[in-house]
Amino acid sequence: MSRRVVITGLGLVTPVGIGVEETWAGLCAGKSGIGEITRFDTSAYQVKIAGEVRGFRAEDYLPKKEARRMQPFIAYAIAAARMAAEDSGLKIDSANENRIGVLTGCGLGGLGILEENARIIREKGPRRVSPFFIPMMIGNMAPGMISIHLGAKGPNASVATACAAGTHAVGDAYKIVREGAADGMITGGVESVITPTCIAGFSAMKALSTRNEDPQKASRPFERDRDGFVVGEGAGMMIIETLEGALARGAKIYAEIVGYGMSGDGYHMTSPPPGGDGAVRCMQAAIDDAGIACEQIDYINAHGTSTPLNDLYETRAVKTLFGDHARALAISSTKSMTGHLLGGAGGVESVFTALSIHHKIIPPTINFENPGEECDLDYVPNVARQADITYAMSNSFGFGGTNASVILKKYSD
Repeated sequence: MSRRVVITGLGLVTPVGIGVEETWAGLCAGKSGIGEITRFDTSAYQVKIAGEVRGFRAEDYLPKKEARRMQPFIAYAIAAARMAAEDSGLKIDSANENRIGVLTGCGLGGLGILEENARIIREKGPRRVSPFFIPMMIGNMAPGMISIHLGAKGPNASVATACAAGTHAVGDAYKIVREGAADGMITGGVESVITPTCIAGFSAMKALSTRNEDPQKASRPFERDRDGFVVGEGAGMMIIETLEGALARGAKIYAEIVGYGMSGDGYHMTSPPPGGDGAVRCMQAAIDDAGIACEQIDYINAHGTSTPLNDLYETRAVKTLFGDHARALAISSTKSMTGHLLGGAGGVESVFTALSIHHKIIPPTINFENPGEECDLDYVPNVARQADITYAMSNSFGFGGTNASVILKKYSD
């Protein structure tokens, strides 16, 4: 069985805004969501900036008692899923609940509650550990709680493939619907780990920007003076379903999912191979799955982290795969505005890619003042661009050499 799969609902909680409308308006205006870290005292830290979600109220999406004990990553996931479901108009009831599933990506789960309970054990002993510690920490509580709150009882899973988790989730959910194991899926990615151990850990790897004096200029993918990524947080969720089902209920269709590829670098724990071999094979697999030619891709929402190696090697990979067409492609990194949402990145960037097709607007790569060495492609610098996109790709590459690409298409009969 092979069925057409379309996107009918979107939800976003990001450093740029809460909700699709606010976030999309911010992206198109080139607004940065990066600022000083407020979650903990950073005086002893080399890195003092991140992309925090501001103004979010969990009680707007959950009962008050539940909202108080919920870890942010679970609350963000539920909020974005509720937004997507409302946007889609998909009603989940006894007639279809077993045919609607949830599959989300999350890299690190509830790191904050792990830190808090480690402190409690150290200061007060193990008997004072919260009974909610374990269930609030595990990454699969995001799809679990979405299922509980929205009533979706079909396939349910969480992917934990580092920074590629969100895109793997979208791709795997697409295949579940395409092949008939479910009629619809709630899918995307989520992360919320702006915590002392996360910032210290990435800092120790020298992976983060230290442009503390100018936070909104810190994330600068493909730019000459980039010095690392900025940790972001949030969630991006979508309702995907069969084209037949969407048409039957008159749903709005943002885009069609037509291709999914994944690969492994087999090279290094944290560094991609210099020629981007794993990324080349991943993008090629997605193009093959879509049954199209490389020259039909109009836009790539790049992984584009703002680290020296990723941006260089992703650029090399695009040049290797697309040849002369690489210079005709529009490529942008929305991480220049949101920061890097780690396991949540692929979720929000899949939503951004669908919105790019739907609104015919490519969000920019901001802070692009001078091109980095060998970074000489069209990165849609600094200003959003009108573009009638037929095929768009979204890339995510994770530590461990795990790669994922999805291809979306403008919907047509």
